[in-house]
This record gives sequence, structure tokens and C-alpha cells, in this order.
Amino acid sequence: MYPDCDLEMLMARYQRGDFAAATALIHRLSPQLHRFFVVQFTSRGHADDLVQETWLRIHEVRHTYRAGEPVLPWFYAIARHIRVDHYRKASRTAAREEPLEEMHASALSPPGSSRTPDLEALLACLPDSQREVIEMLKVAGMSLDEVARATSSSVGSVKQKAHRAYQRLRERLSAVDLSKGRTGELS
Repeated sequence: MYPDCDLEMLMARYQRGDFAAATALIHRLSPQLHRFFVVQFTSRGHADDLVQETWLRIHEVRHTYRAGEPVLPWFYAIARHIRVDHYRKASRTAAREEPLEEMHASALSPPGSSRTPDLEALLACLPDSQREVIEMLKVAGMSLDEVARATSSSVGSVKQKAHRAYQRLRERLSAVDLSKGRTGELS
């Protein structure tokens, strides 16, 4: 991805009010943050909103970043809190509101597009804590130590969650392969 020292330098410049550094950070990290949110929510629109909300929060609390510390865990800790806040707010709203109408997934996808099971669908079977660890390790390319900092847990806990997630994903992929094999035999 991007060298950590480059991101740390940009963050230090951003703290000093450098608009170009802020713009560079946004361009470099927004795609990662978007993937972080889109895996959790079915709507890309929600993910877009959460990315914007994350950048607003980062701007408000940029003074709390400690120069020399890794930037990604700091960003992901903020993003994680935004996601939790969004989940809580959505839960409260859902409890008080009734939907006007239900839309089917086919109505939401653009014509001619075919959604195949991909990373989002594969990770959907994982508990939130395991999915979050896999996203940070494999999608965002963070180290075990960085993930531990971002999730406020130990490196051992991160390793355990990742191990359990890998195990669950292997089982799911094996089941998919077996079902494809049986389908082929029947044809």
C-alpha cells in the first residue's frame, strides 16, 4: 500500500493545517475506509455516508493523533467507533419506525449487473469481530499490532479471531466446492 512513514508525515502536516496533506490523506485512505464500511452494510450509500462522517470526526479530533504513532490504527479506531454509533442509531430508528415498503435486492441492482458471491458475501458468514479483523488484516493490509491497537485488544486476541475466521471461511469454501461437485454429478 503506502509506506506508513508517508502517511504519518501527511498526518503531521495535516495537524499543522496543510490543506494539501489533508487532501492527500483523503484520496489515499478513503477507498480503504469505504471497503471497511461496505463489507458491513448492504448499501454503498450508507458506506459513503459513513466515510464522510469518519472524515468529519477525524478533522474534529486530529489534534489527538500523536506524531510518530502508526496512522492506520488511529484511523480505523475512529472508523470503528463511527460504525458502532451508526449501528446503535439504526437500531433505535428501526425500533421506532416502520418501513414504507420493502425493496428486493434485484430492484436495487442496476440492470444488466449480476452480483456474484464475492468477498462481501464470503465475509458475511463471519461474526462481526472476526470480520473486522480479517478486513483490517487482509483488505486494509494492517499488521497484527495495528489491528490490536485499532480494536483495543491484544495481539493474541487478534490472532485467535483471525484463526477462527480462517477456519470458518475454509469450512464454508469446502461446502461450496462440495455442493458444486454434487451439482456437476447430477447433470
